[in-house]
Amino acid sequence: MNTRDHQLKAFDRLLTIMDELRTQCPWDKKQTMETLRHLTIEETYELGDAILDNDLEEVKKELGDVLLHIVFYAKIGSETNSFDIADVCNSICEKLISRHPHIYGDVKVENEEDVKRNWENLKLKEGKKSVLEGVPNSLPALVKANRIQEKVAGVGFDWEKPEQVWEKVQEELNEFKVEVESGDKNAMESEFGDVLFSMVNYARFLKINPENALERTNKKFSKRFQYLEQKAKAINKPLKDMTLAEMDVFWEEAKRLPN
Repeated sequence: MNTRDHQLKAFDRLLTIMDELRTQCPWDKKQTMETLRHLTIEETYELGDAILDNDLEEVKKELGDVLLHIVFYAKIGSETNSFDIADVCNSICEKLISRHPHIYGDVKVENEEDVKRNWENLKLKEGKKSVLEGVPNSLPALVKANRIQEKVAGVGFDWEKPEQVWEKVQEELNEFKVEVESGDKNAMESEFGDVLFSMVNYARFLKINPENALERTNKKFSKRFQYLEQKAKAINKPLKDMTLAEMDVFWEEAKRLPN
């Protein structure tokens, strides 16, 4: 791998290119933080896809795209003397040092859970009014549920055993079933939300990331359905004209394909 000197030179090269693009490229000159925002979100999702696919070459490329955006924002910030890339780096360095007193101080920890609890308690001491302040409002609901539960668990608001969480899942499923039978759409939606929230909680206890798990299933389903579409095309029969039994034959074939 590259030496630290080569790494720093590569980063300096990127900063230089960013300076040049900002002054010479018509598109780059027009960009603002607001116009970059949706592109940054898109790049982050593309990075997430590459990670789930375990495509390390693609991960490298997508990390470059995300890094470009970080440098871009810092360049824009420097133009109004608000901050530059050094301020960005120093800010996160100071945060990491202050949030890791077990490394840079005299605090003792026994395990990962101690570290998480210290992290949340330190954030409150820094002036946060709630441990939930660090959960972005714009997060997708599934991700947000997981982060909320991680945050409150960090200050001790949590179940003690996975079995207790599973009992809660079953309780919520029963309550959902009651509302389904009642036909009350609002109540059904509320209880379904409770079922999802409790399942996310159970996944956390099993050390499963619910977002990753669901996305893997999305990819698996899409791959199998596309196989079904290919087979239907091969026999020149539209899916809408096939019976479920006919489609199921190809679906079972797709399930035997390697993931």
